[in-house]
Amino acid sequence: MREATIALIGDFNPGVLAHRAIEKCFGVSRESGTRGVEPVWIQTKDVLEAGERQFARFQGVWCVPASPYQNVEGALWAIHYARTRRIPFLGTCGGFQHALLEYARNVLKLEGAEHAETNPNSSLPLLSKMRCSLVEQSKTIKVDSEVFSRIYGAHSGVEEFHCSYGLNPVFERLFSGGPMEIVARSEDGEARAFVLKEHPFFMGTLFQPERRALTDSLHPVVKAFFAAAQEQAPVLRET
Repeated sequence: MREATIALIGDFNPGVLAHRAIEKCFGVSRESGTRGVEPVWIQTKDVLEAGERQFARFQGVWCVPASPYQNVEGALWAIHYARTRRIPFLGTCGGFQHALLEYARNVLKLEGAEHAETNPNSSLPLLSKMRCSLVEQSKTIKVDSEVFSRIYGAHSGVEEFHCSYGLNPVFERLFSGGPMEIVARSEDGEARAFVLKEHPFFMGTLFQPERRALTDSLHPVVKAFFAAAQEQAPVLRET
């Protein structure tokens, strides 16, 4: 048996539906008999104070919705930690956006990359306001990757969104041909999910797969993330 502890990076608010849904994911997992994943919320303002010593106990990192975060640098540090230490990572909604930002700054060396929600005057708004808001919208996504389709279980699907910002189409070319691959798109071709190919599990979705737990089932993306985190956990003896 393996027990994984997952860091939930975000500013917990019981009024945020996605946050309630994420907590429900762990309950659904336990109720289904899939033991071995437990959450620990870490507010973004506390991330840099905790540092590597606290994060060493986690087998997974989930950067959650509801941005802008209280401490953007804290969220980016946690994403960087998961990416460079090869810890299973899932970023949903705001987590998707900030994982792209962390990668652009630290791998693509675009130090001026910004999120237009927090820096609307940036000359390099990697994350920009979408033409059509996806706040409380259900939209079709189309899967571009066989790897992601195996996890997702289909080549298309309808997903729930709560966002107004996404990857700026002007800058998507910066990721072309690299390890950070766009694996799902909207019907009009805009990025909706990514996978970092050189990592054991590093994935982001602009949609909120956690919401599936509100119907008492786990989304396949969440299920795959939990399984990847458990693979990182030490084997415990049954008592």
